Amino acid sequence: MYYNAVTHPSTPATKPASKNERSAPKKRSKQPASTPILSTNGTKPQLKDKEASDSTRDGEDGKSYWLMKAEPESRFEKGVDVKFSIDDLRDAKEPEPWDGVRNAAARNNMRAMKKGDLAFFYHSNCKVPGIAGIMEIVREHSVDESAFDPKHPYYDEKSKRDNPKWEVVHVEFRRKFNELVKLTDLKSFAKPGGPLENMQMMKQSRLSVSAVSGKEWEFIMGLAGGNKGEGPKQ
Repeated sequence: MYYNAVTHPSTPATKPASKNERSAPKKRSKQPASTPILSTNGTKPQLKDKEASDSTRDGEDGKSYWLMKAEPESRFEKGVDVKFSIDDLRDAKEPEPWDGVRNAAARNNMRAMKKGDLAFFYHSNCKVPGIAGIMEIVREHSVDESAFDPKHPYYDEKSKRDNPKWEVVHVEFRRKFNELVKLTDLKSFAKPGGPLENMQMMKQSRLSVSAVSGKEWEFIMGLAGGNKGEGPKQ
């Protein structure tokens, strides 16, 4: 699955996606089950405080919450269709690598993710952008192999195996909402004094992987009708 890491939350799908948006091809590059991230001396790098997300593990269960964007409508990048929707995630047979992110802030948010964290799946760069459902982080960050593939839409020649720049997390489908929580609705609650006024996505609208506070998560779940919607296939 191919992603690029910024989004056009309020622009029509006919505009080309920016280099930071996450999207996925119908034919994805195979990510290994887990490739640990090592520095040149063979040790796992420590996440610097300034690189870590400012989200807190404020859920009752100790989880952190996130919002991750992908493009549900066909768009070709270097001849590859980067379309990826929540339905594609639902139909995946194994954990899906959230690859192709080429934005440092989005990458740093992924570095801060822990197994068991939950994320909103956001449909972006489309006719009606908004939150489509929920996914779970099932495998923490590892090397993004797609950055080394010259045929990949988001190949990065500056990312080297001995010093990789980009990473993935693996996600699984958890729920599709009966109705999209539209961007227009989110914006209406992001005005000064509103419950979403400090939401990272609303302040950094082009960031494809952003933090969501526990209170913001609960509020948006209320907009979505709580847990109503289509859950995992049995």
